[in-house]
Amino acid sequence: MSDDTTVDPSTWDCLANWTEAEREYWWMGPFAGGVPGLVRRVRRILDVSQRGLAGLLDVSQSAVARWETGRTSPRVDVLQRMLRLARVRVVLQDEDTGKEVGPMRADGARKHGGSRFPAHTDLRATGWWVPRALREMTSIDYLRQRDRSRANRDPAIGCHTSPYLKQVERTLFGTPDDHPAVHQLAAEVEHLDELREARRGRPRAA
Repeated sequence: MSDDTTVDPSTWDCLANWTEAEREYWWMGPFAGGVPGLVRRVRRILDVSQRGLAGLLDVSQSAVARWETGRTSPRVDVLQRMLRLARVRVVLQDEDTGKEVGPMRADGARKHGGSRFPAHTDLRATGWWVPRALREMTSIDYLRQRDRSRANRDPAIGCHTSPYLKQVERTLFGTPDDHPAVHQLAAEVEHLDELREARRGRPRAA
């Protein structure tokens, strides 16, 4: 063993091999075990050997051994299965506020082609959806498509691609926590329609 105090405790095999510096380092603990410690914690909760955990996850015993020594790490899907078996979950926290940070919602609005909007963009409703070919004209086809989208509650969704404009919008309205769902954006457009109708019905000043 080396005299370097920045050693990885998971690699220590026998207390008799420790140097005095390593003993002093160990006495400063306990230390977070990282992924190797997480795998060992799951094995302790389930009360199984490495071979037993490997059988539950349909992997080899050597793979579990490599996880516990830090040589490799389990894939995310395998890690999720392992945590579900132990009936535990990993919680992410914001270092500044201490609040829990969850994944982005699965039902966030998507493009008409089915793909997701980029995660770093802020979505906003701009009206009811109309195909690009009809947007530059006020024709019967345009009005029919707009009314069809209104009936289907299908909003037109946009986002700023300019970092400057996005920052301006965030300064004015704050940073959204997530992408809203389609029905939330549709409700936003309906609210804009109501405001527009209210302005039209308001008597003009003399």
